[in-house]
Amino acid sequence: MPKDRLQTQRFELKYIVTEETARAVRQFVRCYLKPDEFAASLPDQSYPVHSLYLDSPDLATYQAVQTGEKNRFKLRIRYYSSEDEAVYFEIKRRTNEVISKSRAKVRREFVEPLLEGRPPQLKHLVAPDGRQLAALQDFCRLMHRLKATPRSHVAYFREAWMSPENNSLRVTFDRDVRCEPEFGTAFRTEFGEAVAVFGRNVVIELKFLDRLPLWCTELVRSFNLRRGGAPKYAQGVFLLGEHRVSNQGVGLKRPPAPKPRAAAPASVAAA
Repeated sequence: MPKDRLQTQRFELKYIVTEETARAVRQFVRCYLKPDEFAASLPDQSYPVHSLYLDSPDLATYQAVQTGEKNRFKLRIRYYSSEDEAVYFEIKRRTNEVISKSRAKVRREFVEPLLEGRPPQLKHLVAPDGRQLAALQDFCRLMHRLKATPRSHVAYFREAWMSPENNSLRVTFDRDVRCEPEFGTAFRTEFGEAVAVFGRNVVIELKFLDRLPLWCTELVRSFNLRRGGAPKYAQGVFLLGEHRVSNQGVGLKRPPAPKPRAAAPASVAAA
């Protein structure tokens, strides 16, 4: 499981580019940043990221993105493999241009009880921690307020670069972003019926705590990058069709049993 490199409050700039442009950007970035220490140990310098998104019966958090609300949040449970003994309960908030995140590392055995309404306790955490307990309590409060339940499984391969001195700047490349309906907590890593959210394109994100370094400005100018939104969950639901993940879709035929995953696409394997 990747080490926790959480930036609790930051700014984000997102760009959707071709694989060719992503490779060129990587060559530029590597002059200033180092690979994330977990990703650096992997053959492609990429690791899989899986998220189970929770939403209300009428998809309130999805609709907030679609209507362009400046102050909004998302509820998700993040994991990295189907064998993980712990998962991360996360809240990602946007307040105007500022992104803030809180997360709690929860023992997997307590996921179902918490989603069913059991009050959060220190014993539910992998390690007793007051800040994480507060994050878990906040997650459950918002979940109950929305009557939120699992709706969608989103996954991708992440290549991450970070500042050599600290975690004040991160540049990530997300490839092969996929999304499918998911109403349970099996924490699967295989897909049955998914959509390719951004096709073969790559999502590049610049994540920084204070001011964007001048070399990043030069990077954007040199490659003529066009900033835009890249909401993985919201775009995935849009492509799937809202009825497939809202309460209207719960009674529909569930996706077929997942098939063994094929080898990673060339765009990932060659990274």
